Amino acid sequence: MDYTPQHYDLPKLLFGVIFIVIMIIASFWVIQPFILGFAWAGMVVIATWPLLIKLQTLLWGRRYLAVSVMALLLILLFVIPGALLVSSLLDGGTPVVHWAKSPSQLQLPAMEWLNTIPMVGNRLYSGWHALIAEGGNAFLTKIQPYIGATAAWFAAQAAHIGRFLLHLTLMLLFSILLYCHGERIGLHIRHFAIRLGDKRGDSVVILAAQAIRAVALGVVVTALVQAILGGIGLAISGIHYTILLTVLMFICCVAQLGPLLVMVPATFWLYWNGDTTWGTVLLIWSGILSSLDGVLRPILIRMGANLPMILIFIGVIGGLLSFGMIGLFIGPVVLAVSYRLISAWIDEVPAPQVIIHVADKKRLHD
Repeated sequence: MDYTPQHYDLPKLLFGVIFIVIMIIASFWVIQPFILGFAWAGMVVIATWPLLIKLQTLLWGRRYLAVSVMALLLILLFVIPGALLVSSLLDGGTPVVHWAKSPSQLQLPAMEWLNTIPMVGNRLYSGWHALIAEGGNAFLTKIQPYIGATAAWFAAQAAHIGRFLLHLTLMLLFSILLYCHGERIGLHIRHFAIRLGDKRGDSVVILAAQAIRAVALGVVVTALVQAILGGIGLAISGIHYTILLTVLMFICCVAQLGPLLVMVPATFWLYWNGDTTWGTVLLIWSGILSSLDGVLRPILIRMGANLPMILIFIGVIGGLLSFGMIGLFIGPVVLAVSYRLISAWIDEVPAPQVIIHVADKKRLHD
């Protein structure tokens, strides 16, 4: 047998690897502005693909009609609310910052409606005015610099509005493209995964799609329903900045914190200003919304897959801090996919057996 050692051209291999690395970095640099928009579109398309197929069946098998309907739904669910959010930020941001920077406007209300409460109303009213007399407004003046700094920070985030609108537009365009050629793109992705990891690579792609659908159905849809119903309640009750509060409620619901973090302060605000009727209505509506979470989410989660709530919470907060508003969708999906893939990899080997000592066996026998 011939055991002649093979000679490798090391400079050739080295320069070949360097060239490949440079091409990868250059390609990433070129497509970097489109990555978040495409990732967002991919998550939306994967989550709503069964709906597209049903629409295509109902519309005489015409894909372009189903894609048109899906594009219209995306505009109604994402583009129009996004535009309203930007408009509300631009219109309402300046008065909020001006209010926070004006200590003379920070005055506690008289709250005359406390007198109408049976039995304890006079005592509550007297205690409230005693608090004001002892320096309640002075306390508000002391915390005014912190309120102003917080409001200025939120106003500084307006610089990201243009980037959010860009990614929103890219998401819509890429979603239409993926809807039109979804099967072919999916086969290419699975082919690439099989080339990297054989059959395991294909199963990884399928698990990732299931995790994305689980987050979309079990978390995002539930939060969207709660936020819309809560926003309707806020608008009917006469609460100002309804759009901003609805978006904040959606963020809280996606983060598994619930709608009460927004609804309870709004209810208190109505009572604060003496509108006890609508305050009571909003309080009852808040209870209905909080109970809806326990009814709707289990139904939707069974349609996807069960995921740890702490995983979703970390994904929402981390994604929001890292990517802005888009991170609400990307953050939990990335962690959910990673969790499912790691769990599947661990389950490939049997779990270790529990070792019971002799003394524990005797105690269990007794």
